[in-house]
Amino acid sequence: MDLLLASTSPIRGTLLANAGVPYSAVRPEVDEAAVKAGFAGSDAGLATALAGAKALSVSRSRPDALVIGSDSIVSVEGRRFSKPGGRGQAAEHLRFFSGRSMQLTSAVALTCGETVEWRHAAEARLQVRPLTDSFIEAYLDADWPEVSYCVGVFRLEGPGVQLFSAIEGDHFTILGLPLLPLLGALRERGMLAA
Repeated sequence: MDLLLASTSPIRGTLLANAGVPYSAVRPEVDEAAVKAGFAGSDAGLATALAGAKALSVSRSRPDALVIGSDSIVSVEGRRFSKPGGRGQAAEHLRFFSGRSMQLTSAVALTCGETVEWRHAAEARLQVRPLTDSFIEAYLDADWPEVSYCVGVFRLEGPGVQLFSAIEGDHFTILGLPLLPLLGALRERGMLAA
């Protein structure tokens, strides 16, 4: 059985490749805004719904494959954030995050055909240090447009680590893929050596 990743995220692909997981990446076709607009539950529930929707969008046309879907949600003081619509909005997000605690929830799902076989969500808390406008501009100069694809306007594996004064949570969850639970689920399904 083929293993597919319903994502074109470079970091998610790198995490799987570095862990020795053979996979192929396929772009999912999901209207994320529509899923978010109709959702009234928790961040974990929304991240899981999005991860499942992404995986199902690929597995429906590839019922012979096991498909991994994943997504992340960022909330600050109860407000959910999406990827910034442009550099100006990215700066607005960073100004709002400044000095506040960010909750990042990442979820992963496995699907086969029309069925979500497994799902998992995990949370992390990241304390954003006070950010000056000059820092925000210099930061965006250094890491734009790469951070435009990131829901929290940061890449922890890059200059984005400078946004934080403290981090609580699993490193892989923060990178957008709860990897250790996923590896366990893949072993249970015979996709990896036990």
